[in-house]
Amino acid sequence: MSQQRELLFVSSMFLFPVDTGARIRTTQILKGMKGGRFRITLASPATEAELSEYGGQMEAVCDNHIHWPRSERGWLFDLLRMRHLFSPLPIPVVTDRSEDAARLLESQIANQPDVIVVDFPHTMVLMPQKLAIPAVLFTHNVEAEIFERHRKVVSDPLRRFVWGNQYRKMRSFEGDALRRATRVIAVSDRDKKAFNSRYSVTDVDVIPTGVDLDFFGYQPPADTPNVVFTGSMDWMANIDAIEFLLGEVWPLVVHQLPDATMTVVGRNPPPQLIARAEQSGYAWQFTGWVTDTRPSVRQSAAFVIPLRVGGGTRLKVYEAMAMGCPVVSTSIGVEGLPVEHDQHCLLAESAEALADSLVRVLTDGEFRNRISVAARSHVEDNFSYQNAANIFEGICRSVIR
Repeated sequence: MSQQRELLFVSSMFLFPVDTGARIRTTQILKGMKGGRFRITLASPATEAELSEYGGQMEAVCDNHIHWPRSERGWLFDLLRMRHLFSPLPIPVVTDRSEDAARLLESQIANQPDVIVVDFPHTMVLMPQKLAIPAVLFTHNVEAEIFERHRKVVSDPLRRFVWGNQYRKMRSFEGDALRRATRVIAVSDRDKKAFNSRYSVTDVDVIPTGVDLDFFGYQPPADTPNVVFTGSMDWMANIDAIEFLLGEVWPLVVHQLPDATMTVVGRNPPPQLIARAEQSGYAWQFTGWVTDTRPSVRQSAAFVIPLRVGGGTRLKVYEAMAMGCPVVSTSIGVEGLPVEHDQHCLLAESAEALADSLVRVLTDGEFRNRISVAARSHVEDNFSYQNAANIFEGICRSVIR
């Protein structure tokens, strides 16, 4: 192998535990690139406790890790961050700013790495305004689009004002971040087209969504009336999805299938949402954070993704498909992924259609198994994470050239 080049990978979040789609995608890319054409220095925030607990896992994704201090975010964080509502920058960007990070990154850039990868547009707030070194911006979705969709689904005027305010600021910030990069990496052709139409950005490459096929091994779907959802339950898009499932979809499911059960897997579920499910008398379980989602998925006959807002592509789709659990989703839930309705998954938009699709999967064993086998074959043939990492590495090399 020829001499490795130097790659500085900058993330505004600590990457462990790997409990969100963004962390999964980023760590898989880094793991796939480790030991290849680049010597990887990962820069991110971290607490001393995180470094102590996850230091061994860091070695699998980078050759060197540098960090700036990250303060713990307590229960008041979401409330206190609203003081930035009238900042010229969107709230998530303001809360990512760090003078410690800016100084650390300035010193690292002075060492002249061959290429810089910036993970998420938010992270551009930490970078110097002018970059003399080729910089690749790794996007996981169209950020402004998420804010725009939240604005459309909320009903009360105050929340609509807040989401509209943040949408306009994110659109401005995201466009500037994309234009500052030498090259942009998107996770779907759809996102690439959105960057071009929204911001006139054309230097965009697309990497496929990848999944660890060994870790997410196949087994036939369970013969049980249980449905499962996985996702961080402190993310607004997921909260909205489960509220929609609980309030509008599930009553229609149990009307047709009274013994149906539901498992929601994900960290920090809102207490009021748990209380609503209990008061409704439904057989719902909220697990909170788990070290491994696979047991819950393998004990279920259907994997539901009732998203109404969100962006990018969702790794959970391919993980469920790889494990053989049939996916029932809105179109937003599988947005940007090349999957076909009634072949790899079931797609539905309305509460009635989602309920009917769930009942069909739960009650029709022959159909359930057909979808399961076809979905696993589709993922096997097209979507390994190593393939995605190889393409990512090639893009970084081309930027240097």
